Amino acid sequence: MKIICLGKTKQDFIQKGIEEYSKRLSSYIKIEWKILDDVKLTSSKNIEFVKAEEAKILEKHLNEDDFVILLDENGKMTNSTNFSRFLEKKLISSQPITFLIGGVYGVSNSIKKKADLILSYSHFTFTHQMIRLLLSEQLYRAFTIIKGKKYHY
Repeated sequence: MKIICLGKTKQDFIQKGIEEYSKRLSSYIKIEWKILDDVKLTSSKNIEFVKAEEAKILEKHLNEDDFVILLDENGKMTNSTNFSRFLEKKLISSQPITFLIGGVYGVSNSIKKKADLILSYSHFTFTHQMIRLLLSEQLYRAFTIIKGKKYHY
């Protein structure tokens, strides 16, 4: 399983949370985090240009056989139990799962078209850095549900 993100996690409390859940997850699955350079908005680069350039960066790290799950505020919503069931089925199929988290401005339509599933965590909007922590926690929660561990009540 891969998680591909644009831009470094700048807030220490978010990074510590990600590290904590990554440590907990390590007993269930190996997760590869790829933190890629984002593209900075400048007076000569508008938001659409930034998203197009970031799409080129992201595409280099996607494999044809990946099941790509894009985290996006306009995606499909589910709950933790259904998410765990979905992950369990995907893991049984042995198809590699790749989560994508875009940059500050989201992702281009070309990336959205490459996604097999576009997932939203809430009607609220979260920063692209905060969603990393939320994804880490939800993955841990999903694996505790799959394994029947006491974490999700």
